[in-house]
Amino acid sequence: MNLRALTKGDAAVAGAAVLLFIASFLPYWTVECKGKYCGDTSTNAWDSILFPVLPSVFLLGILAAALILVQRFQGEAATNRQILGLRLDQWGIAFSVAALWTSVWALGGGMDGIGHGFGAWLAVIALIVLTGASAGGQLIPVLKTPLVTDRPAAPAAFPAGGYPAPGQPGQYGYPGPGQDPSQAQSPAFGGQPGGYGYPSPQAGQPGQPVPGQPHDFAAQQAAHAAEAEAARQASVQQAAQPQPAPAADFAPFWFAVPAPRQLAPKDNPAGGPVGELVPGTWYLAVEQRGAALVAQLQDGTQGVLADTSGIQRG
Repeated sequence: MNLRALTKGDAAVAGAAVLLFIASFLPYWTVECKGKYCGDTSTNAWDSILFPVLPSVFLLGILAAALILVQRFQGEAATNRQILGLRLDQWGIAFSVAALWTSVWALGGGMDGIGHGFGAWLAVIALIVLTGASAGGQLIPVLKTPLVTDRPAAPAAFPAGGYPAPGQPGQYGYPGPGQDPSQAQSPAFGGQPGGYGYPSPQAGQPGQPVPGQPHDFAAQQAAHAAEAEAARQASVQQAAQPQPAPAADFAPFWFAVPAPRQLAPKDNPAGGPVGELVPGTWYLAVEQRGAALVAQLQDGTQGVLADTSGIQRG
């Protein structure tokens, strides 16, 4: 049983089946009778006088939902299992449509003085939801989103925003216990001497040449631009390579990235990005292609993450 394979559409199917079961015990027919000898004039779908409404509307709809959910629980293992040329979920969709068609026609029957009760109308509503969720579950993006996310809490290495909390000893440029504050390690973008935008203790005064460093600021900018362009071309070439077949023993897992990274199209890795992964957020890896991963965003969009270095598994 794979709960991660269930979607919001499957939850709608299950809810419609429960609603349909409850409707079978509510009055299906009501008789207009006035007088002290009338008694209870309502009857539900389990009364034999309404046969075959019970099996052709209520039980058929519940059976349709059961077949769809059994197919989802089995996951990929049941993709190629067929009965008379159809999968279980395909049989379930056909049964739900048949039950809805029968329930609509059943509303037109009856004699004078006999009306349809709340159970009949509730059954039609439940079957509309069941048919819509089962037929459109793989077409509507909202219904395709996973039902079970169970995301773990963000680890200390990746809090909200992707940056460590300031003021903690031993982190983000703050000294640890017993350490001289003047010798505390500073981050790449910190405000301590030697950090980004600050000269090192050996750098001397601004404007003086430093041994081993470029003297021209324009040369530094050109060198950084050349490195960025080379990294971008390497990423494009890596994404354009033929993707290997998905790993057979791969199991989906949650992961976080240490820096913003682009997602390439799933079917065309050389195309433009379809999304971006940012630090501080957990993403679901649904497939592995060699060293690359197929990641899924919160809205259900999937893309190829070519650079998997430094990711943290949840």
